Amino acid sequence: MGDKISLKVDARSVQGKKVARLRQQGFVPGVVYGQGFDPILVQSEYNVIEKVVREAGKHSPVQLTVDGKQRIALIKDIDRSPVKGQIRHVSFHAVKANELVTAEVPVRLVGIGESPAEKAGLVILQAIESVEIKAKPADLVDALEVSVENLKSDSDKLLLSDIVLPAEVHFADAELDLELVVANVYEPAALEAANEAAAGDAEEPIATEAVEVADTASADEATTDKQ
Repeated sequence: MGDKISLKVDARSVQGKKVARLRQQGFVPGVVYGQGFDPILVQSEYNVIEKVVREAGKHSPVQLTVDGKQRIALIKDIDRSPVKGQIRHVSFHAVKANELVTAEVPVRLVGIGESPAEKAGLVILQAIESVEIKAKPADLVDALEVSVENLKSDSDKLLLSDIVLPAEVHFADAELDLELVVANVYEPAALEAANEAAAGDAEEPIATEAVEVADTASADEATTDKQ
């Protein structure tokens, strides 16, 4: 884990539909919840909380200060506007320093552009973008890294078992299949043919898009009252 990420939030009394005005004033409503205390409604300036969300994601602990009291927390939910992508609400889960917590972290391929496979004209495609890990808050990592340096031909691949976990970090799912493929190597011609075949199977885009638009509108209405 890198440098500590800190955020000071203020308690708020505004709830329900009234939070729309709060957002117009440049604030983001949120909630802090955890074991042993009632949920706390909070707010923070948009620019401040946007920076913290960008740095912490859902995998780095945040040193949260709420009305002068400090808590360690993980960001559990980020509600964004479906149109502009702006943050509308953030949920923080307060955790204890000595307890194991679960977080979703990105899987990062190291050495992209320098592997023997790419130098031979082949293409590496990542199949797993993130995975859940379990660790104490101080032991959480920003990402799990795996090198592509040994990928040479289109028969090579990277598996979850190729990821070397830090000593105090474990996969959250004890029964996770470590033979799952993280990245594959492809011949460009074969990849292009597969993409063309997949595009040819998409015969009902209009109906699908109509359903997605309707679902998005319904979701937007449902989150308007989120506290």
